[in-house]
Amino acid sequence: MTALRIVVVDDHPVVRGGLRALIGTLDGLEVVGEADDGESAVREVQLLRPDVVLMDVRMPGGDGIEATRRIRTIVPDTAVLVLTMHDDDATVFTAMQAGARGYLLKGASQDEIVSAVRGVVAGQLVFGPGVASRVLAYFTAGAPHQPPDAQTAPEPFPELTTREREVLDLLASGRRTAAIAQALYVSPKTVSNHLTSIFAKLEVADRAAAMIRAREEGLGQGSGQ
Repeated sequence: MTALRIVVVDDHPVVRGGLRALIGTLDGLEVVGEADDGESAVREVQLLRPDVVLMDVRMPGGDGIEATRRIRTIVPDTAVLVLTMHDDDATVFTAMQAGARGYLLKGASQDEIVSAVRGVVAGQLVFGPGVASRVLAYFTAGAPHQPPDAQTAPEPFPELTTREREVLDLLASGRRTAAIAQALYVSPKTVSNHLTSIFAKLEVADRAAAMIRAREEGLGQGSGQ
């Protein structure tokens, strides 16, 4: 049987080394590449076309959520399995919306990792025990942390991606490119690329015009930096 090919993405070399060592002891799995941020992860996946990406979500040089979204668009046959220490609702659901097929927390056992890798390749949605209970509670409770109107109201600017709306929201709050990058755990270059796309989609010429459009739709209500 051909081994499942894996790319490991994490900004900590010790974590990447540990995962490579672990996977190297398992039959049927093979680490074929590594990356330390979202940008390099996308490049590695485009080059190597692995079966699975083990993806951290928050990395200084480019976040794993945006990388997941791009990978699922560019290389749809590659499954993304998030492996992270972050288990808050926003991160879990944003990752799944971006196209992740599974979500495990760091500290998962060897058997859980192997089972999850094989599961996402087979097309299953896989959640670690703690995450699974959180997802179940969210849906069975009808997302109680959202007011009723928020569940049905359409999002502004449907032509934008989720990440582009996040960038626009922070822009409308008065943040500069560097502050937006810091807030979203991405590079300033990534933010600039998003802004270029936003300006084109909204048919505006500059930041000021985009801010006006965004504020008219209720974005930018948070405190600026």
